[in-house]
Amino acid sequence: MSHFSSPSFGSRLLAWVPFVLSAAVVALAIELSISRPLAGAVFGVVAAALVMSELRVRRRVRRLLASGDVHAVLGVWEAALRRLPDRETLGPLFVATAFAANGMTESARKALSRSARGQAWESAMEQRLFVETLLDAFEGERQRAIERAEEVRRLPLPPAGPFLRGRVILLRRALGALARAFARTSTPDDARLLERAAQASPLVHWAMRYAAAIAYIDHRDPERARTLIESAPRWPEESAFYYFHEEILAKLSAPSASASA
Repeated sequence: MSHFSSPSFGSRLLAWVPFVLSAAVVALAIELSISRPLAGAVFGVVAAALVMSELRVRRRVRRLLASGDVHAVLGVWEAALRRLPDRETLGPLFVATAFAANGMTESARKALSRSARGQAWESAMEQRLFVETLLDAFEGERQRAIERAEEVRRLPLPPAGPFLRGRVILLRRALGALARAFARTSTPDDARLLERAAQASPLVHWAMRYAAAIAYIDHRDPERARTLIESAPRWPEESAFYYFHEEILAKLSAPSASASA
């Protein structure tokens, strides 16, 4: 059963607008630089300024999302969460996502339990399954996490432009790799995939990094595992990451880990 309604032609077209516009801006800048050099230069400066401003904002957001400070993240999201359609369903789900992505499983479960079965319940299925997969993996329900990740992988792709579709595919694949890493059944390719996902999606940066570290340890690359977690924030004890970090460091300090490096 599809959990996405069939998108209209208009909605599909709108999903591609950012991609088309970005290509059009580049084409216009090139055309102006050839036919009207001064206008092209001015346009290029303005476009560059806009891009740099957006990049600065994105860098700040990335740093915040990967900071491990879930309460700061929720503070920034607060106004946006209040404006969500069907916020009784989606608001708790976004809160649960932030807690789960930072290993705070109990708080995430409580937030999930507050998500009402509103109009957005079905359309939010992928987000809910994503959160539940993280929680199952972190809480030791390894096989159930693998099964949920496979369920996510089989969902239809949402109507979206090429960049968003690529990001969704990457995160779906990485979720499966994360579940396998915590079940200690990862492949060598899983570790590299998890690193890519950590870089691409700052909200789940540390969830993916810890999974990648476990995969690297299992595939006899302890130094890469150590590099991945050495810059981790100081996790509170209510985060599963606090314990994962200690366990990984202990494993890396064991003689067998050093010998395999």
